[in-house]
Amino acid sequence: MPLDPSFAGRTYPPSGSYEVSREKIAEFAEAIGDENPVFRDPEAARAAGHPDVIAPPTFLTIINIPSINKIVADPELGLDYSRMVHGDQSFRYSRPVRAGDRLELTTHIEEIFARAGNDFLNVRAEITTVEGEHVCTTRAQLVVRGEDA
Repeated sequence: MPLDPSFAGRTYPPSGSYEVSREKIAEFAEAIGDENPVFRDPEAARAAGHPDVIAPPTFLTIINIPSINKIVADPELGLDYSRMVHGDQSFRYSRPVRAGDRLELTTHIEEIFARAGNDFLNVRAEITTVEGEHVCTTRAQLVVRGEDA
């Protein structure tokens, strides 16, 4: 079943906030094997010009994936999760994520289109602090393989 193109343009407001902690940043850095001290040591982060430890660039995947999964799980969209692959991901930062941030995420379906028998879903998320400061814009492209693929 093809994706419902009427979903293009929909916006999903924040469903809560996520508090970034030193511990979560360190766990994520460990999981991806990044030894950079600005991800673990407050003094190293301050020496680099940050007020506290900062998160690796892909850290926001932690809050981005659940927001995408809410869209994907909507039965009206018509997405067959067993046929979905992640096509692309990008992050455009206004500033690094740092310990102590309380973040909110607003997700937008930018585009739905078909090409070569596959459906494509382009999703953008605007991530801000609860005070409204923009931190990052993420984009993801999901590909739903067609029945013949």
